[in-house]
Amino acid sequence: MRIHVIGCSGSFAGPRSAASAYLLEHEDETGRTWRVLIDLGSGAFGPLQSVIDPVQLDAVVFSHLHPDHFLDLTGLEVFWAYHERTDLPQLPIHAPASLPERLAAVMCREGNVPDGVDAVPFDYHAIGDHHVFEVGPLRFETRLVLHPVEAYGFRATTGDEVFVYSGDTDACEALDELATGADLFLCEAGYLEGRDDRFTGVHLTGRRAGQCAQKAGVKVLALTHIPAWTEPQQALGEARAVYDGPIEVVSPMDILDVSH
Repeated sequence: MRIHVIGCSGSFAGPRSAASAYLLEHEDETGRTWRVLIDLGSGAFGPLQSVIDPVQLDAVVFSHLHPDHFLDLTGLEVFWAYHERTDLPQLPIHAPASLPERLAAVMCREGNVPDGVDAVPFDYHAIGDHHVFEVGPLRFETRLVLHPVEAYGFRATTGDEVFVYSGDTDACEALDELATGADLFLCEAGYLEGRDDRFTGVHLTGRRAGQCAQKAGVKVLALTHIPAWTEPQQALGEARAVYDGPIEVVSPMDILDVSH
């Protein structure tokens, strides 16, 4: 498995990065490449198109329905519904159950059928805590994590490779369990110790991300979701103080290898 970072700016699109979007790619034994997009936040659909033709997507997975994680689904829906190709299948979407209603509201319509067409472009699948689903050879497990809205972290496995994505969360037991033994732990670090202590139950700090990684025994920690007003090296320093494995701060268009 490999993770192509499309956007990684925390809470809103920044001057150098779109908001959260990560393309998971995996080649199976036949040589076929499976592509699953994890989140598609504000500003991310544009750079996604510089990486792949969106028709190559096999599925999209959403951690939660804050705009910085789902809003550019509006662009993907327009792309899928009105594409010149008329043979595109419904694209599987795995997300909190309220996504179709939320998307319809953003698009100022009732129902799931875009204006002017006669079919729903997406095949919606609701997720919940301890939910398991598969996309080709990839197996996804979900855990409900600690955030102001319904939000999930994901554990993706194939063969003996394990990738874990925190989504947005504060420290919680579910995240510790989800991250256990991960080869690559892509973890948000939206807050800083001291500066953001007045907020609880929203985001991890670099320190809390590092503590989770250390407790879970992950092999590599990759920090993401750092907002534009935060110096990434601060989050990195917090994590390094409590985690003794390899750490990196991701940037747009980075490619992260999940293999050990």
